[in-house]
Amino acid sequence: MSNRLPVFILVIALLLLASSSIFYRVMEVETAIKLRFGQLVGENIKPGLHVKIPFADEIRKVDARLLTLDARPESFYTLEKKRLEVDSFIKWRVVDVSKYYRATNGDEERAKILLANRVNNNLRDEIGVRTLHEVVAGERDQMMAKLTKGLHEATIVDFGIEIIDVRVKRIDFPQEVSSAVFNRMRADREKEAQQYRSEGLELAEKIRADADREKVVIEADAYRQAEHTRGEGDAKAAAIYADAYNKDKEFYAFSRRLKAYEASFNSKGDVLLVDPDSDYFRYLNSVDGK
Repeated sequence: MSNRLPVFILVIALLLLASSSIFYRVMEVETAIKLRFGQLVGENIKPGLHVKIPFADEIRKVDARLLTLDARPESFYTLEKKRLEVDSFIKWRVVDVSKYYRATNGDEERAKILLANRVNNNLRDEIGVRTLHEVVAGERDQMMAKLTKGLHEATIVDFGIEIIDVRVKRIDFPQEVSSAVFNRMRADREKEAQQYRSEGLELAEKIRADADREKVVIEADAYRQAEHTRGEGDAKAAAIYADAYNKDKEFYAFSRRLKAYEASFNSKGDVLLVDPDSDYFRYLNSVDGK
């Protein structure tokens, strides 16, 4: 029994070795190709368990997921010969493993280098025919859409790679000119702000002058209306007085004289030097005022 155990273990090990040489598995996130003595005999192998010829077949697996290439920032010149530092990234994946293997030998790093070169060349062409404003804001979306389409059409034929999206993360001026550009931008903004302030002060003065003029007009109109109303009131009061006088002249004269007495002797300290026989005291000297 003790002699059979090593033999059994050896048999199990040989079976495991043989099975690992015959069977191979492709994961859900992978695709693969089969090489037989260095020649391509199977491509775009789907996920699952598959069989190969030991020592003759070689399996090359490729990541089939959506991948990201964060390209190194590069310098490009606009139509006005202004240099920009552009930082971009690419979303891509392998869709044709045979083309991918022939172009890159299955090396993902080599594929990234090829993609980065293609992206930089296309970015250089697209930026070189546009102004700074068009690159930064005016036609940025159109430029990236055109760039993505052009890259996709080229890389899917040459490398078996599908380009999902190309985006620019950041666009900067070179470090040596950034300070000068920012200072010029600040000066332009300050000039624009000063212009707005001047226009605001001018508009404020105009509004203030219009308000003062309108105030004078309103006050003059109010004074005119007040004088007109006062004149009408005085005329009406005079008419009432005249009408009352005409109804009973003697009573009217008596009431007026009483008011005059009240006003004259309103204070104990008042002193009035008048001839006792004066007409002023005629209602004090006689009841009928005669």
